Amino acid sequence: MNAPTNIQPAPGQWSEKRFGPDTRHWLPRNADNAIDHIPGEDGMPVLGNTLDQLRDYPAFANRMVAKYGRVYRNNSFGGRSVALHGPEANELVMFDRDKIFSSEQGWGPVLNLLFPRGLMLMDFEKHRADRKILSVAFKPEPMRHYAESLNEGIRDRIGQWSGKTFKFYPAIKELTLDLAATSFLGIPWGPEADKVNKAFVDMVQASIGVVRVPLPFTAMGRGAKGRAYLVDYFGKMVPERRDGTGEDMFSQICRTRDDDGNYMSVEAIVDHMNFLMMAAHDTITSSITTLVWELARNPEWQDRLREEMLAVAPAGEGVGHNSLGQLEMTEWAFKEALRLVPPVPSFPRRALKDFEYGGYRIPAGTSVGVSPAYTHMMEEHWPEPHKFDPMRFSPEVARERHKYAWVPFGGGAHMCLGLHFAYMQAKIFFHHVITTHRIVVAEGYAPEWQVLPIPRPKDGLTVSFVPL
Repeated sequence: MNAPTNIQPAPGQWSEKRFGPDTRHWLPRNADNAIDHIPGEDGMPVLGNTLDQLRDYPAFANRMVAKYGRVYRNNSFGGRSVALHGPEANELVMFDRDKIFSSEQGWGPVLNLLFPRGLMLMDFEKHRADRKILSVAFKPEPMRHYAESLNEGIRDRIGQWSGKTFKFYPAIKELTLDLAATSFLGIPWGPEADKVNKAFVDMVQASIGVVRVPLPFTAMGRGAKGRAYLVDYFGKMVPERRDGTGEDMFSQICRTRDDDGNYMSVEAIVDHMNFLMMAAHDTITSSITTLVWELARNPEWQDRLREEMLAVAPAGEGVGHNSLGQLEMTEWAFKEALRLVPPVPSFPRRALKDFEYGGYRIPAGTSVGVSPAYTHMMEEHWPEPHKFDPMRFSPEVARERHKYAWVPFGGGAHMCLGLHFAYMQAKIFFHHVITTHRIVVAEGYAPEWQVLPIPRPKDGLTVSFVPL
């Protein structure tokens, strides 16, 4: 067992200006030499390996694993960390039997100034209590309402795309934002929804900005301004939503009470809505884009899915919530897209206790990351990993695989609360598309993908929706 030696005391690195006023309990990051015993590399001065990861994260991870093994030291995005790779690492960190890992302190340095107190930025009992309250918005009756809203919005938009060649990624991003405004917030499409959507986009862009303080004329400055607008906007609406009968997600959460019969605070509701909107629209945009690309270059799968879809609901009429479970093969195709291009390529955590893994002792205070993007391409779990093959998710094949070999939604207590909403939105979207159109791309076309922070085709993905 390799262990750290001659470790210097960790410097005081906590900063209210950088992380917000509610983070004083965070464990200080370790001194730089605390993980010297773990093989790896620090890269360039100041920037470390950040640019290499941004340039091509999968290639970077493959190179590091080949050189140092599945446990290695890295320096990027402002500090040193330890990367753990493989299903066993995913299970250790995500299932977290011994409450070693903090999601709050892992995601917090990136998200806390913009999306504080979202579910990913909570740990243990507080996370459990708030998750229980929020889960009310994802029960069957609200989900049926969301399905109706999604069917209507998607059908109308696909009608506008019909017969056209267009950049799919910006188009679906606009649609998912609009759908979130109606399903999540109960706001009709129009100028008001546009303002809300712009604020969200500014906040998401700020979360990956190089400058981490809200200075004027920076992405973080625009993000902070967007957050201030939404805090005010949502905050004013909470009382009327509590007294109303709206079926949107915002209204559901406003009316929900905890075990003691108390409403969630206005501040908490606002923070959770901000976070849920952020988590929902960017990830589903990425995943639907991936599946559109894979179906375009695997047209035989369009035919197979169309046959399944038409057996469930007529062309162009959409699919109701109660019928979604019958779209089994469609779900496998969506899962395969999530495998090939996971919308969250890596999950950060902070170790709250010393732990051992892969022959190394890793001290408390260490930033730790696991990588769905790497695990999803491991040949021992995924033969021919670059091939699009939804049949990998048929029950007879899936049951033979390690439970944590496929983790696009995370796992354990922090498993994505909205995963069933994501499946629903994807199934409804593709039912409307595939039953009425053929997705076509130009022969020889192959877009280049940007993986971090959330995967997207750099050129926007040029597709044609050809009416059947």
